[in-house]
Amino acid sequence: MKKFNCLYITLLFLLSLNFQTYSLDNHAIIIGSKKFTESVILGEMISQKLNHSGYSSMHKRELGGTRVLWNGLLQGEIDIYIEYTGTIIQEIFAGESIDENNLSEKLKSFGVLMSKPLGFNNTYAIGMLRKEAEELNINSISDLRDHLELKFGLTNEFMDRRDGWSALRNKYNLINHNAIGIDHDIAYRGLAEGSINVIDLYSTDAEIKYYDIKKLKDDKKHFTDYHAVILYRSELLEKFPGIEQVLLKFEGAINADEMITLNASVKINGSSEISAAGNFLNKKFTIEIENVEKTFIERLIKNTREHLFLVLISLFFAIIVSIPLGIYARKNEPLGKIILGLVGIIQTIPSLAILVFMIPFFGIGAEPAIVALFLYSLLPIVRNTYLGLEDIDTQIKESAIVLGLSKKYILRKIELPLAARSIIAGVKTSAVINIGTATLGALIGAGGYGQPILTGIRLDNIQLILEGAVPAAMLAILAQLAFDAIEKLIVPKGLRIKAQ
Repeated sequence: MKKFNCLYITLLFLLSLNFQTYSLDNHAIIIGSKKFTESVILGEMISQKLNHSGYSSMHKRELGGTRVLWNGLLQGEIDIYIEYTGTIIQEIFAGESIDENNLSEKLKSFGVLMSKPLGFNNTYAIGMLRKEAEELNINSISDLRDHLELKFGLTNEFMDRRDGWSALRNKYNLINHNAIGIDHDIAYRGLAEGSINVIDLYSTDAEIKYYDIKKLKDDKKHFTDYHAVILYRSELLEKFPGIEQVLLKFEGAINADEMITLNASVKINGSSEISAAGNFLNKKFTIEIENVEKTFIERLIKNTREHLFLVLISLFFAIIVSIPLGIYARKNEPLGKIILGLVGIIQTIPSLAILVFMIPFFGIGAEPAIVALFLYSLLPIVRNTYLGLEDIDTQIKESAIVLGLSKKYILRKIELPLAARSIIAGVKTSAVINIGTATLGALIGAGGYGQPILTGIRLDNIQLILEGAVPAAMLAILAQLAFDAIEKLIVPKGLRIKAQ
């Protein structure tokens, strides 16, 4: 029982730590940002300004795409985030008769308020390396029609948007061109390396100048304006009097050149978003903001705690659900096939898709990540429990029955001990899968080792990627060693025979 008590104590400790964090979150204003640099800088800017004005705020950065943040705003998981008018019109209210003139009224019907534009238009554009564009005499998007050899690498969100690739292809008659979906930051590296030739851009991206990219003329005026605005929940005005005055100070405060410079300071010059935002606030509003950034050790401790929380809680519930399911599947063959089929189907669903599916039910943060990881953990444990019981010699079971032992006694004292090695192997497999898959939880605000990995990919910073990847790999190795030790404790010595 001691080993189980240790597990329960560990789980309770992690729960207490995270519940304490959530308790603090409930008293803070939560700012969200998307997973590109500009959004992170602006989110950090708002958070710092609110903190300086006497409010308590927390910035949940790199939360994925538009729908994640919009749904989070509606559900109260976040209170404020930066959005773009074109995205609201074309993506959130797709198909409705909305323009910038009546956009504010439409948002109010959802309990959401909108500031006036911050001062810059970050619209979409299509671009190529200038040298290649000039060699091929390509100046506009229409010119791409005559170059079927060019490879298009477009951001995943742009591929799915109402005003994205499908609409662009139809408007410019690019029906014979194919495009692959790719991460925005990786697309620039692919363009520089020559693996793709045409990408979509945000007009304030610092990489445009850095990589000497030519923005092709939108000669058919496909792209609309994307003015940056602040979206915030209307109930904030009652909970935090005076907050609107702080937020509205950003209206018209940032022009396009300033935003490009801010992006470049992070993406190219290596500054952090925290310092870039603080320096801008010091200059623009003449306020002194001191930001103390976390050290590597502090970040590692925080990420480890969050990652362990996701993995241990999801794995714990997977164990107490999966083992009985595996037993039931073995004892009831017709239903057993259905159970094994269902958990097998769950395993085939992409992990990122499961995370997104959970958001409408659980919001953003740790909860949907835990549920998704729990579902992903089922198959190895259910299957190994089933197989472990199935592989038991029939003569052993028959002998037990002849001795008059009850089915429950046979299961508890004979079958489960004999199947223990197989069951533990399934749990070990689930643990390793969970540790790797949990890194995707950062996309929905669950934190963990995925946070530095996402940031490292966005900033093309190998050190940050390793800051998340190496501890995740080490944790996976430790998990295997831990389950090897558990096997020695649980499995009877006579059954611990090495495979020949």
